[in-house]
This record gives sequence, C-alpha cells and structure tokens, in this order.
Amino acid sequence: MATYQYRCAACGPFDVVRPIGRALAEEPCESCAGPARRVFTAPLLARTSAPLARALHAQEASAHEPWVVTDVPPARRRPTPAADPRQAGLPKP
Repeated sequence: MATYQYRCAACGPFDVVRPIGRALAEEPCESCAGPARRVFTAPLLARTSAPLARALHAQEASAHEPWVVTDVPPARRRPTPAADPRQAGLPKP
C-alpha cells in the first residue's frame, strides 16, 4: 500500500492510502467532497528502525546537551563461587 497526497483548493492537503499504481488524478475531498488534485511528492524509500532512531536521537541530543556524571558508579561485585551453579559440583579446596 502506498500513501498518496491530494490537495483540495478549499480544505488543503490530505492523504489517501491505495495499492501502488492505483492513484487517481483527482480524488473527492474528505471534508467537502469537492475535487482535489494529486500532489506529487518524493517517495518514502526507507524507514529507520525504532532502535536506530532512538540511538540517533540520543547521539544528536548529546552533542548539544551532554549528560553530566555527578556520582561515581557503584563497583561491580564478582559473584562468589557458591553463587555460580556451574561451580557447585566442583570439589572444594
């Protein structure tokens, strides 16, 4: 499905979703039912995935508003041998 844009002289632009290649030269306006001519726009060739868009947005925001670290992060604790189930069956020293 493709989104085609039309412009009504009275109401302004609106979008119509149709199968690719099925756009008409004129479409009735959604508001006033008057004739609206098709507006040719650039096609949407690719979309950015949501995770990539979030990463790009965070990168762009950090260029102007960098995050400031106020505390030292807590130290990572190493698991004790008894807590690791892979080491439970090993002989004890």
